[in-house]
Amino acid sequence: MREHSGFFRTFVLMDIIAIIIGIALVLWGADRLTDGAVAVAQRMGIPQIVIGLTIVAFGTSMPEFCSSLVSALNHQPGMAVGNVVGSNIFNALLIVGAAAIVAPITILPSTVKKDIPFALISSVLLVMLCGFDGKIQWYDAVIMLVFFIIFMYMTLKEAKSGKIQEEESETKKKPMSKLMSIVWIVVGLACLIGGSTIFVNGASSLAATLGVDPAIIGLTIVAMGTSLPELATSVVSASKGNSGIAIGNVLGSNVFNILFILGVTGVIYPLDIQGITTLDLSVMVIAMILLWLFSYTKLRIERWEGVILVLIFAAYMFVLIKNA
Repeated sequence: MREHSGFFRTFVLMDIIAIIIGIALVLWGADRLTDGAVAVAQRMGIPQIVIGLTIVAFGTSMPEFCSSLVSALNHQPGMAVGNVVGSNIFNALLIVGAAAIVAPITILPSTVKKDIPFALISSVLLVMLCGFDGKIQWYDAVIMLVFFIIFMYMTLKEAKSGKIQEEESETKKKPMSKLMSIVWIVVGLACLIGGSTIFVNGASSLAATLGVDPAIIGLTIVAMGTSLPELATSVVSASKGNSGIAIGNVLGSNVFNILFILGVTGVIYPLDIQGITTLDLSVMVIAMILLWLFSYTKLRIERWEGVILVLIFAAYMFVLIKNA
């Protein structure tokens, strides 16, 4: 019995190490890819606001994208969908809640008028498309991509009208040579692909070892791991009194996660949402409704509202772990 217990602990430890290495590679790779892509875009004379709304936004969502795509290709669709649903819950409840607790968040009018409603629409759309047959077929995925194109069109149109503030820290960096930008793009992509593969394999193995549904791993470990950069950025921004734009980016990431990531992944490989429960989908939608209500009243999320969001997240995690 002790020998079996020793083997069990060894396998669990190896899986956890693989998950940590995978997360580190994915996050580092996404950062390098974004730096390289931004440098190339700047050399091509693309406006900074367009770079921030497209390349930087895409780069921050690459961990979720690669993890979901690799999960689907590894025949773990539950983990792929769980990663997106879990990341959106993590973003809306824990990240926004923690940032608001550090310092009350002032919400931009564009966030209340466009980002939050579109994030809510995206969440409801996912529930509706999954509700018919419990799957995301290629035609469901196409519908998501159409909505994503509409969202990007509205965002870029708003940017051109000068209604969106630029993130200077994200887009203005020291000039990078053409060779180095290409090297970082290639290295970043390699780390994303390799890290995602190691990460998903470790998470799948851990799920099998512990006898847990892969979707639960996607909703918890995978989702939290890929959302760590947003959490760190938002909390630091809040402490400096600059959380408004960061929260807008988090919400934009929620839209990106559902419409683009599941859209592209669903076109490539049909996704079965087995393991994703009504509770998971309901919490995702309720989180967006709460955010909209809190933001709509005074264009501000107070500390006590942040506490409510974090408590709901803690209760949800407790139920998930208990049921697992």
